[in-house]
Amino acid sequence: MNNILVLGGTGFVGRALCEKLVRRNGGSGGRILVPTRHRQNGLKVQSLPTLELVQASVHDESSLLALVKQADVVINLVAILHGSAADFDQVHVALARRIVTTCQQAGVRRLLHVSALGVGPNASSNYLRSKTQAEAVYAAAPGLLSTVFRPSVIFGAEDKFLNLFAQLQKFAPLLPLAGSSALFQPVWVEDVAQALVVALDDSRTEGKTYECVGPTQHTLGELVRLAGRWSGHERPQIALPDWAGSLQATFMELLPGEPLMSRDNLLSMRSPNVATGQWPGLQALGIEATALEAIAPTYLGQHHARARLDRWRRQTRRD
Repeated sequence: MNNILVLGGTGFVGRALCEKLVRRNGGSGGRILVPTRHRQNGLKVQSLPTLELVQASVHDESSLLALVKQADVVINLVAILHGSAADFDQVHVALARRIVTTCQQAGVRRLLHVSALGVGPNASSNYLRSKTQAEAVYAAAPGLLSTVFRPSVIFGAEDKFLNLFAQLQKFAPLLPLAGSSALFQPVWVEDVAQALVVALDDSRTEGKTYECVGPTQHTLGELVRLAGRWSGHERPQIALPDWAGSLQATFMELLPGEPLMSRDNLLSMRSPNVATGQWPGLQALGIEATALEAIAPTYLGQHHARARLDRWRRQTRRD
């Protein structure tokens, strides 16, 4: 399976995965297709050898079919964290149906799909409910050999989680925090990418679900505190009660751009984002999960070092 279609390949997880896929394919002559609606989004992956960046919308069935026909396997990483119920349905559920239809038309049977911890019949948010429905679409598709991965929050040098909280603490003297007691089991982006690569070459993963988590659990408050400490800007926190957190999220949703926190995010955090033990984990794929403490201090500390250097340069120019 050397002709691989990666949907969402220009994103955070996608970039890590594409680098590993290029190394995996080596001189095999296989192709790695990565569609994007905006070519500038793929600048970080388009220079990789054997990778082809294609300007196309995966939400257009004819465009998707043309791409699937060129592949032996489809990897779906496409996801959103914010939006209305209709947005989540369009990006997660409708796309899953479109993938199944085009795979059946093209004769492609192998699919890898990244879902999320917390999915299930009692899912607490639009995000998790739509992820649950997407998994059900794949499970019900006759002849489709799918492998599902359910990660906790994913960290890495380019993440929008720890980096965001580190940046906020750089400027805010005090951090009001909603959902501070929510539980997470952060997993390194490279470990998630490696899990996908392993599954490509192991037919025993077909039809299985894997929980992708790191070795330690943390509350959101603890993660925010660590992000501040490792970036050199640890600030006091105020844990907000549910009603105040909901008001804060409502206000953030009204601001222009992608919100830092939405009410749906808060609902998602009601479900512990940790391994349930009902499904195999990274170890079953031969991967020893990397600890948050082994990676995050390095990249968050680098941001702090650059900030100090910038301040020194500004001071030198003034002097």
